[in-house]
Amino acid sequence: MTHQDVELLAIGAGPSNLALAVALEELAPDLAENSLLIDRSEAVVWQQGLLLPWATSQISFLKDLVTLRNPCSEFSFINFLHSQGRLDDFINLGNVWPYRSEISEYLAWVAKSLTKVRVELGCESVGLEPRRDSVGTLVGWLCRLADGSTISSRYLVIATGRDPHIPPALVGLSPERVVHSNRYTFRMAGVERELPHRVAVLGGAQSAAEMFCALQQDLPNAEIAWVMRSLSPSALQSSPFSNERYYPSFVDTVYGASPEGREEIRREMHRTNYSGVEPELLRNLYSDRYLGQLTGQDRTRMITMSDLVGAVETEDGVVLELADRTTGEITRLERDLVFLGTGFVRGMPAVVKNFTAALQLPGATVSRRYRLLLDEPSEAACYLHGMNEDTHGVGDSLFSVMAHRTAATVQDILADRDPIGSRHLVKEPVGSDSRH
Repeated sequence: MTHQDVELLAIGAGPSNLALAVALEELAPDLAENSLLIDRSEAVVWQQGLLLPWATSQISFLKDLVTLRNPCSEFSFINFLHSQGRLDDFINLGNVWPYRSEISEYLAWVAKSLTKVRVELGCESVGLEPRRDSVGTLVGWLCRLADGSTISSRYLVIATGRDPHIPPALVGLSPERVVHSNRYTFRMAGVERELPHRVAVLGGAQSAAEMFCALQQDLPNAEIAWVMRSLSPSALQSSPFSNERYYPSFVDTVYGASPEGREEIRREMHRTNYSGVEPELLRNLYSDRYLGQLTGQDRTRMITMSDLVGAVETEDGVVLELADRTTGEITRLERDLVFLGTGFVRGMPAVVKNFTAALQLPGATVSRRYRLLLDEPSEAACYLHGMNEDTHGVGDSLFSVMAHRTAATVQDILADRDPIGSRHLVKEPVGSDSRH
């Protein structure tokens, strides 16, 4: 067990905090020297649970960790490709969306390329609490790790991602039987490929579609049912006009709106990021289904307009109770494995809820620059990244705003460290981008 004292602690080694580390090295090198980024994983891997070899990132290669803020940065995706000797090949590919595995490699490369911010992997945070001085003033934070070690800091950035959404009927069932999309590849590593498994996929959006596609390859003898509430899987709504709503500058519009206005914007933008599937994947799935029917080898079926109203775990698997949304009729579907493409909880993750409870706050609300708003004087500050959709818009968890978000946070910290000197800081320009 050890104790470390740093000025800034960032929890989570995903894209958001890696973008923060880059911003620290470029905008605040002295702060970067005393900053630490930790993650419970043993390696930097992006979307490991659905790191399928054919899956694309659905994001322009220009919307990496830094290019929208600093196109000349050495930490750009273009420089990563150049360092790997793949720049010519990537250009020749003619695809603006890199493969998901390639983005994952890029993130690992960035982590290794940092020269000032330290990255420590295999460090699982199990508790966060405030630190106070002898008169009770909030002066910092204490992070407790699973091995008993502790880390204290003045500034804290939490970017751990959102909690997976598990339908109420499936809560408490065995994780060996009920598998969220963020665990797909881990679970499939232990499934016997050739057995005639009975499998269900729940959900109608991108992650469900990807698992439905992958299962046909991973389990060649399985019977696969895709269960969804909608009438059919639908394509994500996307156009140059809707994509303008993912510009970093649009965050000002969302944040400046009333709570009712923000909710209206969220509803309008919902189908541009949720409840839909990329059109190319839909075309591929339909072609595969047609070919299977043509050859008499189709092992799949779609169960549409169905609500999951109950589930029972048995010795043989899970029995799903499905209610037809048009007739109300209840049917039972017996499955060996159930895969959940049900997304993530919209609200704050449990780690933040527990943290705000320790601060005796009624909830977590952040400023425009992502600082947690406290109801007491403080010499410390905490920032929440990637979990502020309600106040900063649907793009908050996406690459679209990441480079500018981290710059805003760094500028806020610099202003807090030196309120007088911060008047002379060069403001980061609000940029624009072209696809979320």
